[in-house]
Amino acid sequence: MSEIVIRHAEIGDAEALHQLYSQPTPQRDTLHIPHSPQAQWLERLKEPKPGSRNLVACIDRKVVGQLTLAVEPSPRRSHVANFGIGVDSNFHGRGVASALMAAMTDLCDNWLRVERIELTVFVDNQPAIAVYRKFGFEIEGTGKNYALRDGQYVDAYFMARCKCE
Repeated sequence: MSEIVIRHAEIGDAEALHQLYSQPTPQRDTLHIPHSPQAQWLERLKEPKPGSRNLVACIDRKVVGQLTLAVEPSPRRSHVANFGIGVDSNFHGRGVASALMAAMTDLCDNWLRVERIELTVFVDNQPAIAVYRKFGFEIEGTGKNYALRDGQYVDAYFMARCKCE
């Protein structure tokens, strides 16, 4: 099996990220919608939001996963970050999400002074929930009718990992 390499996303990754999030499963499991323009990814990579980190996972130099981490800008919540993640459907079950999660939690724990990491995940996305639990995330609540997906409103869990001691 080829090694998974995690690196910061570059402008040249826009097409690969557009292709990844144009797949049905990443659209279904994230808040992305069909038919998004590739220019949207180019803009995100050119002008990242302050406090954000955009990681990609590569196998044999092919982008197969992506994670965006955003540290809260408010001084009162600067110890908090949230993230979104997507994995190419052809690479599910190969450790891509875990590799991205490991890199992200290392950044938060050892480099960014982040004490709390938050996320939302659809309640029926059991593979993602399992990965999040593996990295210490716990369900803190449920958002009813959180988002529209395939013409139906779907609930989402609010999960967090806290180093609070």
